[in-house]
Amino acid sequence: QIQLAESGGGSVETGGSLTLTCAGSGAQISVHSLAWFRRPPGATPGADREVVANIDRSMRTWYADSVKGRFTISRDNAENSMYLQMNILKPGDSAMYYCAAVHSPVPTQDESWYDYWGQGTQVTVSS
Repeated sequence: QIQLAESGGGSVETGGSLTLTCAGSGAQISVHSLAWFRRPPGATPGADREVVANIDRSMRTWYADSVKGRFTISRDNAENSMYLQMNILKPGDSAMYYCAAVHSPVPTQDESWYDYWGQGTQVTVSS
């Protein structure tokens, strides 16, 4: 089964950019649909995570309205990795960001669909 590890989080000012990386190991990400989710600060640990974007095995993408036009999800199967380029960041984007994978050609916006999760990387955007 695949293991996922996020990196690239940090603290930036409003309008700044960050690129998150989700590195896979133990299995090929090419057979998985992938997604980014986030949980805002102050949320209880068991609270639902908000879907940010997903990408299927054919590189088709979907974005939440709140990030459309600012964030770009991509994957590099040769590098066994997925990325989230985040531009024009806002304080409302502050959250713990998680990558997720499911061994399926179809991604969804439902976090319960995904079988594999990383530990998360923190993004903080100051005003």
